[in-house]
Amino acid sequence: MKTILNVIWLVFGGLWLALAYFSAGLICCALIITIPWGIASFRIAGYALWPFGRTVVDKPGGTGLASTLGNVIWILLAGIWIAIGHVTTAVAMALTIIGIPLAMANLKLIRVSLMPLGKQIVPTGSATRLGWGA
Repeated sequence: MKTILNVIWLVFGGLWLALAYFSAGLICCALIITIPWGIASFRIAGYALWPFGRTVVDKPGGTGLASTLGNVIWILLAGIWIAIGHVTTAVAMALTIIGIPLAMANLKLIRVSLMPLGKQIVPTGSATRLGWGA
C-alpha cells in the first residue's frame, strides 16, 4: 500500500515538491553560509519524493544550541511560509477522497520543513523499534 500511495503522491505533486526542495538546497549550498540549510533541503527533498513509510525523528543525542538557533532563524525567514504552503496544499488535496492520504503526507512534511536542523528521516518501523517515536 505504501508503494501505491508513494506513486500517486509522486504523480500529483511529490516530484515538483522534491525538485523545489532540491533547488533550494542548491541555492543554499551556493551561498556558503547557508550550507546547513542546503543539506537539510536535500534531506527534505528525498522525503518529499517518497514520504509514505518514513517518518521524521530528532537526531540521536538531541539537538544542540547551533541547531536550535538555526531553526529559529529558518522559521523566521522561510519555515513559516513553507509550512503555510504545505497547509494550503493539504487542504486542497483533502477535497477528494483519494487526496486525503496525500494531504496527511503533506501535513507530515510541515514538521521537518518548519525546523529542518537536528532532524533525521527514518523508515517508520525503525523509528518505533529504536524508541525514537513517530
